[in-house]
Amino acid sequence: MIRIAVLVSGSGSNLQALIDAQLSGQIVGVLSNKPDAYALTRAKNAGIDTAVIEHKHFPTREVFDQAMHQQLLDWQVDFVILAGFMRILSEKFVRAWEGKMLNIHPSLLPFYKGMHTHQRVLNSGDVFHGCTVHYVTPELDAGQAIAQGILKVGPHDDANHLAHRVHGLEHLIYPQVVEWICRGDLHYVQGQAIFKGQPLTDPVQFCKF
Repeated sequence: MIRIAVLVSGSGSNLQALIDAQLSGQIVGVLSNKPDAYALTRAKNAGIDTAVIEHKHFPTREVFDQAMHQQLLDWQVDFVILAGFMRILSEKFVRAWEGKMLNIHPSLLPFYKGMHTHQRVLNSGDVFHGCTVHYVTPELDAGQAIAQGILKVGPHDDANHLAHRVHGLEHLIYPQVVEWICRGDLHYVQGQAIFKGQPLTDPVQFCKF
């Protein structure tokens, strides 16, 4: 059984979706850089071990990341899931977990890397929007995309409503991708995602129009 750690900074709605999915793997720990993150309460309610490592107590990003890395080793983690973890990770940390760490981003990557994606989509007049589950690499939001949830931007959508709709897609596709990993359907071999025995050339799409 794959042992999973989830890194969080905020409310933890994606963590809750992973808990509710009753994965084939086991979430053995939830780590936060913020002691007041509600995600920690969600984890405790589910009987999952938690740890708080506050980044502000460390002199550099690298030293903070080393403390996180040690905690993951202590939990004997096989795979790391970023779920609203609001810290840019150091290259050394990412290299240590490359191929064993996923993130979900609220846009259809490679479009709109970074922040404020919903407003940027509206400003551009895009017809479609969504979210992307991808492997984490040293370049921000640039790892191979595994799955995308796609929705159509409505005429009355504002940034807040669009964010709410995209969150619903995140809660659908993130547990699905993690379950693929737990079941052995998804692997990462020499920088390439292998899905059900074949190289994954395009992300799996989930459409909700």
